[in-house]
Order: sequence, then structure tokens, then C-alpha cells
Amino acid sequence: MIDIKYIKENPDEVIERLAMKGKDAKEDVANIIRLDAERRALIVETESLKAEQNRTSKLIPQYKKEGKDTAAIFSEMKKLGEKTKANDEKLKAVETELNGWLLGLPNLPDRDLVGGGKENNQPLRYFGKPHEFNFTPKNHVDLCTDLGLIDYKRGAKLSGSGFWIYSGIGARLEWAILNYFIDFHIGNGYQFMLVPHMLTYECGLTAGQFPKFKDEVYWLETAEDERRRFMLPTAETALVSLHRDEVLSESELPKKYISYTPCFRREAGSYRADERGMVRGHQFNKVEMVQYTLPEKSDEAFEELVSNAENLVKGLGFHFRTVKLAAGDCSASMARTYDIEIQIPSMNGYKEVSSVSNARDYQARRGMIRFRREDGGKIEYCHTLNGSGLATSRILPALVEQNQNADGSVNVPDVLRKYIGMDVIRKPEK
Repeated sequence: MIDIKYIKENPDEVIERLAMKGKDAKEDVANIIRLDAERRALIVETESLKAEQNRTSKLIPQYKKEGKDTAAIFSEMKKLGEKTKANDEKLKAVETELNGWLLGLPNLPDRDLVGGGKENNQPLRYFGKPHEFNFTPKNHVDLCTDLGLIDYKRGAKLSGSGFWIYSGIGARLEWAILNYFIDFHIGNGYQFMLVPHMLTYECGLTAGQFPKFKDEVYWLETAEDERRRFMLPTAETALVSLHRDEVLSESELPKKYISYTPCFRREAGSYRADERGMVRGHQFNKVEMVQYTLPEKSDEAFEELVSNAENLVKGLGFHFRTVKLAAGDCSASMARTYDIEIQIPSMNGYKEVSSVSNARDYQARRGMIRFRREDGGKIEYCHTLNGSGLATSRILPALVEQNQNADGSVNVPDVLRKYIGMDVIRKPEK
């Protein structure tokens, strides 16, 4: 959530920066300023009414002592009470409407971003060179099928299109990749967390995914009450709510977490021929990084997360590029995002395997995540950041395609061999 004080003091700048994300915020900003003024006027009026009630009530003992009729005073008290109650109800309605407008605004993009969408994304750096073959390579779907790594048909039989089953060595390879990620992050000082896969509405609200995108997750079919849960689309949604409604001490920051979870997405699988298999699906595995940090350490934390994601991809031996997203390609809750994109040879282009983002204080304001300064005790909002570290649904296709041999076998990257116990994956004997 954007600081309302900042909106009121810089309305034109807020409108201009949100336009970089493709959001026309003129009406939003005008309504926020109008409703805030109405809210403040109601508070002043209500406080005045309550003060008048107090003054009037103090006359009752005096009137009784003097033998005067108190009927007029009680009548006036009733009128003041009714007016105060009406104001309280109106204030509640105004605050609810105001909060709705505030929650609906996306985060302000950082000032150094360019406007527009994907067409304005900027590759910052490249690592390695595209893989070359001296034979006709197979695509990952055929490789995974021939080697018995993935069972696409039975995955669809169990759950429909957009699902698959890791089978035998394929399951071990997937688990090896996840263990490589987890060990890497633990070695870098991140605390490993296993979080619930079913979350409450407040988690989506804090993350900035709700209310706008509440229909893009899988909801459990339970009553519309406190028991209603949704399946997490990413572990970030859980991790950024760990310290919701808390005041941390300055010395506790930064807090660095990772979590492994399956991720559940309602997005439909692509109909593009080059995005078959597991490149797009409704469920996939991911290790997520999240940091809570001091505002002045926010940029430093962002660079650390980017470096972590890059180093994981380097460890697997992949050619990749790091891309700075244009404002319109950043998600609604993020101020800046860098994507790490790898090449899957059969797909003729780059595919994102990690998005690293800085929400600044946007999520913290929504979730009341604060810290207390040690010198003076001032309370401020934390900054929250997140990054994929990494998602496997595109790592595994790239791994089998880039490491395939002419005989259809696949070389296991050095960093994974201790987890899977083999150097080469070969077609199983019948």
C-alpha cells in the first residue's frame, strides 16, 4: 500500500509514476484525497460532539443538586448520542471505501525504470554462450519421455492438462535440484522454513495479490467465513506474512528466509507449440527467498538476491541473461524486478527461471510489518523483498536439453551428482 501522506503531498507524481505501469490513477488519487478529507472532517466533528456530550453530562449532578429539571439535558444528550453514532457509522463507511481505493493501487515503480511493458525490458548482462550441438538434439518432452523421467499421460489422467508426474530417476533428479537449491541458501545464511500450503485471505492481501487477483488462485470449496483458504501460488505469499502485525527490533533485521513449496497457479497452459511439457503448468516446485530489511539496506538486499539466483544458475552450467523489467512488466506489488532467463534450446528464446523483486514498504504497510529504531525508538515500516531461488519447471527441461548426448542419454551436472548418485542418465532397460 502506498503511504497516503505521500499521495496527498505528491498527487501528480503518483499519477505519473503509476502511468508507467499502465495504470490511470487520476480517479483513484482524487477519491483518496477526497475521502481522506471527509474522514478527517468527520473525526473532528465527532470528537467535538463527544466533548459536548462530556460537558453536558457534567451538568446533570449540578442540576439535580440545585433541584432543576434535567429533562432538557437528557434530551440534548440523546440528540448528541444519536449524532455521534451516525457519525461513527459514516466514518466507518468512509474509512472502508478509502481503504479499498488504497488497496487497489499498485506499488510505485522505482524512478529509474522505463515505462511500458515487455517490449521495454532491458537485458543487463549475459553469462556463458548458447549451447551448440554436433547432432540433431531432442526436445525436453521427448527426452523426458524416452528416459522415463516424466509421465505426462498419467499426470493428465490424474489431474487434467497442465499436470505431470516425476517418475523414478525423474523424481530423484527433481529432488536433487531442490536439495542443491536449499543447501546453497542455507550456506548463505538463510533460515529454511516449511510453511502451510493453504493460506488465509490476509496472506494474499499482505502480499499485494488480493483483492485484485483473488480469482487467480485456487480456493478451497468451504464456507465464506474464517475457515476459507486458498492454495499458495508461491511461498512468498506465506513468508511475507510471517511478521504481519509485529514490531521487530532494528537489531533483528535483516531476516532471511527460504521455503520449498509446490506452487499452484490457475493460469491456463500455453497453446504455443514450443511450450509443451512442464514449461507452463498448474502445479510446480519452487524454492523461494524472502528478506525483511531496513529501508536503507533495501537496495543492497536486492543485489544479494539477484546474485544468489544468478549463482544458482551458473552452478548448473547454463547460459543465461539478467533482465531489468520495465515498469509495466513488474507485478502490481513490486517497485522493481530483475528476471533471470535461461535458454531451452527447443524453445528458441529465453525463459524466466527467477524473478527477484523489491516491494519497498508496500507489503509492510498492508501487513503492518514494522521495526523499532534503537536510537530513539522510532517505529518504521520494514522493506520486503523476494526472489525465486529457483523454480524447477523450466530448470529441468533446460537441464536435459542442454546436457543431452547423441545417444539420447543426459549428463548430470556436477553439482547434482552427490544428490542423485549418478553421472549419466540413460534410457531404462526393458
